[in-house]
Amino acid sequence: MTPEQVAQSYDQLAPIWNSDDFNRANGIAQHEKAIQFCEDKKTAIDVGCGSSGRIIDLMLKEDFEVEGLDISPEMLRLAKQRHPEVTFHLADICTWEFPRKYDLISAWDSIWHAPLVEHEKILRKLCTGLSEGGILIFTSGGVDQPEDIINPCEGQPMYHAALGIPKLLEIVSGQDCVCRHLEYDQFPELHIYLIVQKIA
Repeated sequence: MTPEQVAQSYDQLAPIWNSDDFNRANGIAQHEKAIQFCEDKKTAIDVGCGSSGRIIDLMLKEDFEVEGLDISPEMLRLAKQRHPEVTFHLADICTWEFPRKYDLISAWDSIWHAPLVEHEKILRKLCTGLSEGGILIFTSGGVDQPEDIINPCEGQPMYHAALGIPKLLEIVSGQDCVCRHLEYDQFPELHIYLIVQKIA
């Protein structure tokens, strides 16, 4: 699937993500852990922010100046209703460039929808977007080798791809970053999250 096709699927899913039935606790404990590693709490961005606003709520609670990014127009329309004070960017992370450095970058259950061929470039971009001491938290498939698949999500086609854990760690270390935490947080599902820090 192309990023445009993923955006179309998420346009259809946006009301579900925005509803009271959505699990708003998803990923919050992991983000609270990541924030503990932050040396500064000034700027933050939620990449693939969606419409639920739960991660943005946490960032605001922690006194970050927050931005959101998503490829789905409908997701962002609903996100802006929740947080009219937040700056949102309608863009594809494959081609979008960060306008500044961030102390916290979240890419929770988002960048794995990008084409597999783009993943290394995206991860390098996320690491480069960190301020010194900044923290990146992101999810991936907990596999050893690169792979991709299309699975339905709430009746919509959805693409997922992963570089594999060895490649993720190789890229991170090559960007003057260190992995502070890696966890299979939904085991036996092959879902992992990483907390990465930019070092001097």
